[in-house]
Parts: sequence; structure tokens; C-alpha cells
Amino acid sequence: MKKFLTILIGVMLLGAVAFAAVGCNNAGGDTINVFSREDGSGTRSAFTELTGVLVENEDGTESDMTYSGASFLNSTNAIMTAVAQDKNAVGYVSYGSLNGTVKAVSVDGVAPSVETIKDKSYALQRPFNLAYKQQTVESNELLADFIAFLASAEAQTIIADENYIATVENAQPYEVKTGLSGQLRIGGSSSVSPLMEKLIEEYERLTGADGIELQTIDSTAGMNGAIEGTFELGMASRDVKDSELSAGLTPYVLAYDGIAVIVNNENSIGNLTTEQIRSIFTGEVRNWSGLTE
Repeated sequence: MKKFLTILIGVMLLGAVAFAAVGCNNAGGDTINVFSREDGSGTRSAFTELTGVLVENEDGTESDMTYSGASFLNSTNAIMTAVAQDKNAVGYVSYGSLNGTVKAVSVDGVAPSVETIKDKSYALQRPFNLAYKQQTVESNELLADFIAFLASAEAQTIIADENYIATVENAQPYEVKTGLSGQLRIGGSSSVSPLMEKLIEEYERLTGADGIELQTIDSTAGMNGAIEGTFELGMASRDVKDSELSAGLTPYVLAYDGIAVIVNNENSIGNLTTEQIRSIFTGEVRNWSGLTE
């Protein structure tokens, strides 16, 4: 009898834990569970600026008003996985990273697509920036040649094939060079990283080069790494800041990308206005039923 009661109590406790977990993910039935990127993320920086979540104070400083109760995750894949597993979730990711596990909503009636990002009718878009020090390019043959490759027809084709907006029109074929000196360490944005991985693969295939290092962190760390010399090439999924330019960085726009606002595939929401997005991500609106048409 004692053994039976012990088992029964254990089952009840497991049930309570499971119920609590479900309750956290779906509190209140239609409570919006907000997922955002971490401090230093270029995607977060661009998203908050474009949606009005970033506000300018009277003294000229800026404040990020992202809802303090949000879950802050440190990569594109982490955001998509979280939203895919939570029917009440909302988040934002690079448009080019979408894979069908989540649903991208329209913004102000315009769905994100290569065409709407290119013609700028889709409001949430930003550059994929690279940055380097000019003196490093001048002393590093491998870095200089890789930058030249990025402007080639081969690289522009990869950018377009990955659903990003290429920046070089009438690009010329890459002139292959081999045996170049120098090391190439690239680091920064987790949004830019998947595209950069494809570009590195093609460059290494064409040239036979190997040993190019790619480190996925965030945009701010990528820019700081390029300033400090940790990376020869930094990646940012936002504009390069004035402070970074004054520290000696030269920017290069690799591509343009949209920021997709994503919900769970079971969510019936298909469109949000920019104002609704702002209200959700600042915590002013906490329930899906609280959204007005």
C-alpha cells in the first residue's frame, strides 16, 4: 500500500509539473509570449528602430522599450524553434532564414518577399553589413581577394538564391587567384552567418583555399572584433554605427534582408500593423484578443 501511494504521489507531481509548463507557455489562454533577441543583436537593433520600440529621449539618448517579460534568445534558430513550439508565441527573424516551421505575417498589409523587400513596400528591412580596416585589406591578400569575390557574379547568384537582395548589378565573373597570403577570420551576426557560410564554401571551392574561420556571435561583437583585430572581417545585420566608423572601420553592404515577424503555424493572425507590433513588443498588448482590427 505504501509503495502504491508513493507511485501515485510521484505521478501527481509529474502531472503538476507538466501542467505548470503548459501554463507558462499558454498562460491565460491567449496570452502573447514574446520572444526577442539579446542585447548586441543587429536584428534586434534594426527591428526596434523600425517598429518604434526604440524611442528617443528628450536628452537625445535612446531607450529600447522591449517588454521586460519577453524571453531573450541569442540566435535566429533559437527564436524560430521557440515560436514553432509555442502556439501563443511571436518573434522576429531574418526573412532569408524562414524554413516553413513558423508563419511570417504581413506588416501593414504587405507580405515579406524578395519582391516587396526589393521595392521597399515591405517596411521591415535592413542591410547586411560587413566591415574591415582598410590597412588590413592592404596588408592581407586573402582578405582583399575575398572582398573582391563578394562583388562577383558568383557571389551575387548565391545571395539571390538564398532569398536576399543582391547589391551589385551587372556583376562580373570572379577571376580566380590562388596561393594568397594572409589569414581570414570572420565573425559577427547570426543572421548574416548562414549566408556567409555559403559564400565561404564557394570561394574555397573556386580557389582551393582553406582555413577561413567563421564565428557566429552577434553584430556588436563582430564590429568590435574587426576594430580590435580579432576578426579581419566583421558581420552586422544592421547599419554600421558612427562610433564604429570613427574607430576606423570601412563598411561594405553585402545584401539587403527583411525582418520577418513570425508566429506559430497554428496562429490565425495573418497581418499586423506596425503599431500593433510595437504594442506587442513593448508589452502594452499582452493578449492576442486585445489586438484591434
